[in-house]
Amino acid sequence: MSANGQDSSHEEAHTGPIKNPKQLLLASFYAFVLPIFVIIGLVYYVTSSSKPQSESENAEKAVASRIQKVGFVEIRDANRPLKAGEEVFKAQCSACHLTGAAGAPKFQDAAAWAARNATGYDALLNSALKGKNAMGPQGGGDFSDVEIGRAVVYMANAGGAKFEEPKAPAAPAADAAAAPASAAAK
Repeated sequence: MSANGQDSSHEEAHTGPIKNPKQLLLASFYAFVLPIFVIIGLVYYVTSSSKPQSESENAEKAVASRIQKVGFVEIRDANRPLKAGEEVFKAQCSACHLTGAAGAPKFQDAAAWAARNATGYDALLNSALKGKNAMGPQGGGDFSDVEIGRAVVYMANAGGAKFEEPKAPAAPAADAAAAPASAAAK
């Protein structure tokens, strides 16, 4: 009995995990065939990215988009009359401040504007020009900083503040012309 026990343990020690032909077939499939399909799939994935079309019109558009200018200069009329705060509010601010979208204080809501008005006009203008929370910066857009300031005053005053509307800055050309006249008068 001890001799048979030693022989059976000796046979089990030399046998592998594959015990029948079905297991041999599966092992060979997973070891050789499956990696080939994975490699083919990866090659297809890498080579299937969109390629530029060879048509000359699309090629010209692609070249133009790659070599376009990084920036541009926009020339505006510096002597145009400044827009009123209400007009700027309707054009720039009303989309969020009339509905209260993204946490914006609603127009004429004194409770929502009370804490903001307490920070003062300069803080409100800074928030409007540079942006705050979900509100993007308004400076450098379609309106000048003075016009944005007028819109801030319009909204804040509708919410209970008593801010004075900012005036248009003096034209530098007029200052330069006035300086020689005043020097000649002395």
